[in-house]
Amino acid sequence: MLSAQSLAKIDRELAKYPGDQFRSAIMGALRIALVERRETGNTPEERCLNADVIEFVANYVGIPPVAAYEVATFYNMYDMKPVGKYKLTVCTNLPCALQGGVNAAHYIGEKLGIGIGETTADGKFTLLEGECMGACGDAPVLLVNNHKMCSFMTREAIDKKLAELE
Repeated sequence: MLSAQSLAKIDRELAKYPGDQFRSAIMGALRIALVERRETGNTPEERCLNADVIEFVANYVGIPPVAAYEVATFYNMYDMKPVGKYKLTVCTNLPCALQGGVNAAHYIGEKLGIGIGETTADGKFTLLEGECMGACGDAPVLLVNNHKMCSFMTREAIDKKLAELE
């Protein structure tokens, strides 16, 4: 279900905790599984977590699948349904909203021809609103695929980022 490289990464996560606390490694293990699926999936459905993957990871970590599912569905960093190749999450919490976060999200949507929560027809981009990313001083903030944070996303910076991702 996962590559030997991903399982080795999960083993490194597990090594951080005593055996009776492996449950603590589930967030990292799910992230590792999602990264592999995003990088190797050929279809949108193959680039997100599904019940089979979550159950596999839970069993590997040694926790009940429902406990892993609770984590995967609580945090928005885990893609439980298909998203585009590039998941663009814009912080729209109040501090970021006051610094242009909402305007940045709408501008990205206009540029891509989609609304928040939608994916472009070619499956390349999904636009989402996000909760606090802990970078209010850098607002507006854009997170690409949960891993690359982009700060001070003016219209010009957005245009440049979208051109890089094309």
